[in-house]
Amino acid sequence: MKEAIELGLMALVLSDMALLGIGLLSTCIRIVAFQGVLLGLFSVAVNWGFLTPRVWILAAVSGLLKGVVYPLLLRRAVSDAGVQREIEPYVGPIPSVLAGIALFGASVWIGGRLPLTGAAEAGSRLIVSASLMTLLTGLFLVAARKKALTQTLGYIVFENGIFAFGVASVGEIPALVELGILLDAFVAVFVMGIAMYHINREFDHLDADRLNALKG
Repeated sequence: MKEAIELGLMALVLSDMALLGIGLLSTCIRIVAFQGVLLGLFSVAVNWGFLTPRVWILAAVSGLLKGVVYPLLLRRAVSDAGVQREIEPYVGPIPSVLAGIALFGASVWIGGRLPLTGAAEAGSRLIVSASLMTLLTGLFLVAARKKALTQTLGYIVFENGIFAFGVASVGEIPALVELGILLDAFVAVFVMGIAMYHINREFDHLDADRLNALKG
């Protein structure tokens, strides 16, 4: 099981790197959906020795929201906006990938020095490093991209990192807290989708940087 977890974490890191290097929004949405399903399986794998109905329910809800519901909302937003790719981001694909390598190095360095308990202590330190990498990737996408759609993807990736880190470093989390976090993320994505629709309808674009020019 440890080997399977490590393969899943490597896939998570590779998906982070792919998000940094790919500008096609439909592909990025598929990658984020893959991350959502992967994290649902990850929460089951980490708790494999003591699976309970609570673990199964939370894994199913997380996988459903992150792997199905969020991507459907974002695909609809892409279709309504008529936007296919991220054009002229603040940071281009190649520098973004190089930044991703640096972020992964920083994540490995930080992960090796954090005093942790739970699954992270009993299992591989790669759990913490991959979680931090995903969290930092989400922040980077929010800061380095212009399209509101891509920034929304960055928010979801950031939440994926928090979810993975929580599963890795904390033992038992109350179910209501976990479901509350998922509900917050769902509401945020839903509201962002509505905002993107109105932004695109009024201004015929989704470049968040142009909103700074609004006055009055």
